[in-house]
Amino acid sequence: LPSMPQIFHGRESELSDILQLFTQTAPRIAILGAGGMGKTSLARAVLHHPDIIHIWRVFIHIYGECCRIFVACDVASTMPELVALIVNYLGLKLGKNPTQQIIHHIESGPPTLLILDNLETAWESPGSRKAIEEFLSLLTDIQHLALIITMRGAERPAQTRWTRPFLEPLSPLAYDAAQKTFIDIAGKNHDTNHMDKILHLTDNMPLAIDLMAHLVDSEGCETVLSRWDTEKTSLVSDGYDRRSNLDMSIALSFSSPRVASVSGTNYLLSLLSMLPDGISDLELRKSNFPIPNILECKATLLRTSLAYISSQKRLKVLVPIQEHIQRHHPAQIFIVEPLFQHYWELLELYEKRNGTMLAEIIPQIRMSFVNIQSLLSFRMQQEQLDNSQTIYCAI
Repeated sequence: LPSMPQIFHGRESELSDILQLFTQTAPRIAILGAGGMGKTSLARAVLHHPDIIHIWRVFIHIYGECCRIFVACDVASTMPELVALIVNYLGLKLGKNPTQQIIHHIESGPPTLLILDNLETAWESPGSRKAIEEFLSLLTDIQHLALIITMRGAERPAQTRWTRPFLEPLSPLAYDAAQKTFIDIAGKNHDTNHMDKILHLTDNMPLAIDLMAHLVDSEGCETVLSRWDTEKTSLVSDGYDRRSNLDMSIALSFSSPRVASVSGTNYLLSLLSMLPDGISDLELRKSNFPIPNILECKATLLRTSLAYISSQKRLKVLVPIQEHIQRHHPAQIFIVEPLFQHYWELLELYEKRNGTMLAEIIPQIRMSFVNIQSLLSFRMQQEQLDNSQTIYCAI
């Protein structure tokens, strides 16, 4: 089994919710969220929690044995690879029908906790999704099997009756938890303002905090902040897997079949990466983007947790994702211009109305003020555009 996470802050509520589900018979739980949000760490914390260990000791007393299995599924990209991997974890010899092997082995065995970590790698494959969902359905027919899966995104596999109440997709850590995580790794002897700036760059994403804090531990806050100005997310992307390379983690989500299957989703994400204020549904509808299914694109970004809905009801992306997309998949003029024209018309209305309708217009401008600045900066860098409109808008 993997070890208990040694640095684990800010997931007490989710951990408590999961443990509560174990008071029911053999729960089926999906831990969801964006890449780098700490899903695996939460699953490992559950695996080693004293309450879970106590439950399994009771099972040993009653049944004579029990079983806890943690399967790292990120190496399996298809259904055959997934079941072969699980067969191996169970210590079985691969047979002609590995699915039935697994079902029979668990069904005829003692109470079992099975954790399938990073299941999305295989589940996202269009050719494997249905088979994997049927496999999960067979697994959850086993009364003495408790199942936990971790997956990127906000979408649970179909055909399984997941235990209610559902666990909400993991969100960034609260500031206090982010700060504790940073200090546990990098120590306390850092300027508070510098530390706050670094945490802002991570948007309290656990993976980003972990990687940045380790860098600070070796180089110091000032050096890391200086390097970030030029290197952005590549600064913490020297590792060789999704747990040690921020760019790789984000790229896995960006290149997922779910994103690729909905045309225009990548363009919407590239636009969002330029919008620190996010974008409202009203702006999505009124900007006449050249994407006919833009609301479906929005839904896809939410399902894959590449974007989220802010407390102001605006579609936004986290800072590390913003920086990665801007660097590797920058927005093109054709997707930026419709929103700029919408803001232009809004500013013209503000000027022409001279007091009337201001109660409606001003909040829209205020909510998008930083966005407008960002788009103005973008347009000034485009040589093929007439910048007279840009300059007039800025004035």
